[in-house]
Amino acid sequence: MGHAVHTRDLGRFSSYRAATVQSLAQALVRHERINTTLARAKEAQRLAERLVTLAKKGGLADRRRAVALLQDKQGVGRLFSQIAPRFASRAGGYTRILHNGIRSGDGASMAVLEWTELSPDLDKKAEPVRRDRKKGVSTLAIRPPSAAPEAEKPKVQPPASRKKKPESAQNRPKEPKKGGFLKGLRRFFGGDQRRGA
Repeated sequence: MGHAVHTRDLGRFSSYRAATVQSLAQALVRHERINTTLARAKEAQRLAERLVTLAKKGGLADRRRAVALLQDKQGVGRLFSQIAPRFASRAGGYTRILHNGIRSGDGASMAVLEWTELSPDLDKKAEPVRRDRKKGVSTLAIRPPSAAPEAEKPKVQPPASRKKKPESAQNRPKEPKKGGFLKGLRRFFGGDQRRGA
């Protein structure tokens, strides 16, 4: 019976569990979107929300507390300077979990954990574009014309002629090979003269 169980153990003992959650939070601060299992995402979400709350307060004690929780000074600097200002008007709900199907190997529920206010460059990448198969036209989102089209690369042509073997090698008669099932045994017992030369 699961009475009074308030934590997800993630199949680890406590110090490994804390390290896993800390590592996921570091990855979220660094990449702003991570793909993990649903249980891990829910645990990492708790820590990420606490970190943003500390960063929004912005004091020295809050910064030191964030360094103690995250164990990454550069990540805390990014959290305080870039991530927390995005959430200045938001009272909570800094992250979201999107369900991402089932992992084929073990059937684990997968999820994407990301900030609700993504950085502008990540937000542009997130635009899904669906194409109508018959017309070849995007039906969901049309990319802005300001995006520069990719420069066409000149096609590299394969060499027209391959190197030919010298004629003496082509006209030379081939020696019949002594083959078959007993080839190795013949050499072993001394039937082939190539062995000890």
